[in-house]
Amino acid sequence: MIDALAVRAPWYVVGVALGLVVVAALLTINQRIGAVGGYSDIVDRLNGRSAGLGWRAWFLFGIIGGSALFVMLGGGTGAQDGYGWLTRALGDRFELLAAPILLLAGILIGYGAKTAGGCTSGNGLCGSSLGSPASLAATATFMATAVATTLALSLVA
Repeated sequence: MIDALAVRAPWYVVGVALGLVVVAALLTINQRIGAVGGYSDIVDRLNGRSAGLGWRAWFLFGIIGGSALFVMLGGGTGAQDGYGWLTRALGDRFELLAAPILLLAGILIGYGAKTAGGCTSGNGLCGSSLGSPASLAATATFMATAVATTLALSLVA
């Protein structure tokens, strides 16, 4: 276990790193980053609509692989206390129900992102920084929804 990975990096380090990735993608390949584009590349390849995987698919593989490497090298997920209210609400049943709940949540998020024409990373990081009105509206919507949901859950918990 690498001790430095036992805790999350501060927001100001991660924020600068993400900003540099956004700028690097724009400067080097003139493209916006986003996870949904990688998912779409993989689906297109599996359906035969594409002969190979594009850079967006490899970007998504990097997100997943980097996360897995972080967990392996850091000795845990960083979520030793569980998933907050979900862990408290399910108690001992959490181990059995967590995977299906999180899978369903991921599917719903993916569907919403695909329907909206992009994901939070693409809209929030790239689209907003480029001044796209659609991305600014999408970012305002998901941020407002997150704040409202957090407030509602804090009242319930």
